Order: sequence, then structure tokens, then C-alpha cells
Amino acid sequence: MSDIILGIESSCDDTSAAVIRDGWLLSNVIASQDVHKAYGGVVPELASRAHELNIVPVVSQALARAGVSPQELDAIAFTRGPGLLGSLLVGTSFAKALGLALDVPIIMVNHLQGHLLAGFVRQEGKEVREPAFPYLCLLVSGGNSQIVRVDSPLEYTILGQTIDDAVGEAFDKCSKMMGLGYPGGPVIDRLAKEGDPARFKFAKPHVPGLDYSFSGVKTSLLYFVRDRIAEDPDFMEKNKEDICASFQKTLIDILMDKLIKAARQTGIKDIAIGGGVSANSGLRQRVEAEGRKRGWRTFLPEFKFTTDNAAMIAIAGYYHYLAGERTSLDVAPVSRLSEF
Repeated sequence: MSDIILGIESSCDDTSAAVIRDGWLLSNVIASQDVHKAYGGVVPELASRAHELNIVPVVSQALARAGVSPQELDAIAFTRGPGLLGSLLVGTSFAKALGLALDVPIIMVNHLQGHLLAGFVRQEGKEVREPAFPYLCLLVSGGNSQIVRVDSPLEYTILGQTIDDAVGEAFDKCSKMMGLGYPGGPVIDRLAKEGDPARFKFAKPHVPGLDYSFSGVKTSLLYFVRDRIAEDPDFMEKNKEDICASFQKTLIDILMDKLIKAARQTGIKDIAIGGGVSANSGLRQRVEAEGRKRGWRTFLPEFKFTTDNAAMIAIAGYYHYLAGERTSLDVAPVSRLSEF
């Protein structure tokens, strides 16, 4: 008998719903919000209002594309956190109401766990290629930078994490300093392809163990830009490609130094990346290059699974469902979650 799971993701500014059957993806619908670009970042109140407008049509479309009726669902997985509280509240409330109406269980999912398991979403007509347990995952996004050892679909150990800012935030702040717009990551990645990554040098932190720090890199860039513009007001426009390439290389060097160290310490050869920053072309190329050099098996998510999406929430919920886990209707969303 098949297990059909509806996944709902609403942690930030994308409303998404997906349907999986026995781990195979049937549909994955995402409604993005363009309104935030004018503000240079996500405005929580606008995000939650947009989720309210999008949640019903997105879920309806996901079910229709999957060819599944609501009555066929075995469970509803939803993102409990971390994320924006107002946005999470929309998805959580909808999941509760639909679960109650259909008399099916609801299953809460940690958003970060979804990113860790995105590579296990199976798709018709595509090769099934999954890392073997245990594997290491470099989880990088706008709010998180972690190295996680994944021992099973439901067992994780955080080996290292940022002690201040996330790498995705560093990309966005860099873009803002340079007047390149929001979101900053894709813009910097595009410009970096045309620049010289060895042209400029930025400070790298010295943090013991496997933890990260990115606040000093941002400060280094800030002072660099300020001083150079004081000398030449057109410096930014003349050199933006090289600045982006050099800054991006610095961030990737920091990430990879600790990932290589973690792989060496654990002896693990299966290496995955996940989260929004895993879409960065420079990071993807570097992971693959290091993999060839060090004998790793590397696993890069499809671009559609790097951003916030419900497919990853559905697959995580599927594993919780198989383990017999269910969530009470009195559960509340939380903006921060320390455990997977």
C-alpha cells in the first residue's frame, strides 16, 4: 500500500506545496514573492500576508498536478521552523486545519532537515543517486552555515556551525554595500564569473575547530570599499566584477577549509551540500574539484531543490511518518529550532 504525503513549506517568502508517493515526487509547486525586492530584503508582515493569499491555490495546484485527491493523503508534513514566525504560522495553521478536516495526521518538520534530505527526493525518469550513511552535508543558506554528519534520515550531529553570521547573509550584505540589489547571492555569483578572484584579498577568520565566522569578512569588505571609493568615486563601477569574484572566493575558501577538515577527521567520503547557497556556481565547482582530488563522492542538489521548497519537507515528513511519528494539533511554530 502506498504512502502519500503532502508537504507544506512557508518558512520565509516562498509558499510551496508538494506531493510524494513512497518517496517519489509527484508535484512541487512554488509561489514566490517579488514585492520584497523593492525593500532590499524580506519584510515579515508582507510575507505572511502573501502566504495567506497563496496557500490555498498552491496546495490545490500541487494536488491537481499529482493527480491525487485530498482524501488519498496519508499525512500532511509542514515546516514548524526555523523561519519567520508569521510565515510559519500560515503554513502550520493550514496543515492543522486540513489534517483535522481530512482526519489524517500532521507531521512537523525542521526546515533545515528538509535541506539535508533534499537529495533523497526521487523523480521519475531521473537516476537515483543518494549518499550512503553516514555522510557529511555542508548546509549553507541565508540563516545557517553548518557542517552536519547525517547518520540516518532522522539522526544528525552538528560538527560545526557559524558563531555569528551565516554565509548567505554575507553575500546579501556584500551586495547591499555595492548597491547590486536583493537577493545578493545570485547577483554576486553572476558578476564573479566575469571577474578575477585573485585580484583583491579580504580577511579570513581564525576560528578553532569546525566552526565558522563571517562577520569579519563583511567588515573587511566594508572598509575596503569605503577606502577605495574615497580615492576614486568610480572605483566600484570599474571593479565590481573583480570585487565580487574575490569576495566570493574568500567565502568559499572559508567554507571548504572546514569541510575538508571535517572529512579528514571523520574519514567520511560521501559529501553533500544543501541550502540556498548550494546554488552558487563557484561553490558547486569547488566541491566537485575537491571531490575529484580527495576521492569523495559528491552530491549536489538540483537547483530547484536549493531554494525553499515543499518537496524537501515532504520527504523529511515521509521518513518521520515511516518511523511512526505524529504531531499533536496543539503544536506551535517557532522561529528558532536548535535540534533537527
